[in-house]
Amino acid sequence: MDSTTGSGEIWRDAPDDFDALFIAKYDALVRSLGAGFGNQSRAEEAVQEAFIRAYTRWRRVRRLEDPAGWVRRVALNLMLDGARRAAREERAVTRLGAQSSFVERSPADLYEPDRVLLESLERLPQQQRLAVTLFYLEDLSVQEVADAMSLSVGAVKYHLHEARNTLRARQVERDAS
Repeated sequence: MDSTTGSGEIWRDAPDDFDALFIAKYDALVRSLGAGFGNQSRAEEAVQEAFIRAYTRWRRVRRLEDPAGWVRRVALNLMLDGARRAAREERAVTRLGAQSSFVERSPADLYEPDRVLLESLERLPQQQRLAVTLFYLEDLSVQEVADAMSLSVGAVKYHLHEARNTLRARQVERDAS
């Protein structure tokens, strides 16, 4: 077990230490939400905002059983709100016949293994993509993913199973070509 996951979390040694929580969780959370939603800059903004909210409420948040889970849930909610807002904007822009003004980071800007992974993840349905990134990139348990996504454990297991099957099939296709 590494120093940032499970019961050996470094910030758990100093539960009143906001800085330790931030250092232990910020990068992994940005990475998993960025991959899960396909937008690294929005993930950075959401995680930063979640930590700001945790800091302003730290007296209450630090007493929670899982302060890191609280931050994760806030960041995830912010990302979901942003995705809904972007979808509404895209529909409005389409109705007006204009082009969207958003410029996303291109997968071509990434290293080859990252690009292939992100392209594969982008094709998954959002629930599967989020479950995979939280489970594998943030190293959360199935229960923690379920809590973060407000789903049942069974639903998370289903999304992980379906995502693995889809990704495996795509890998076989890629290897065959």
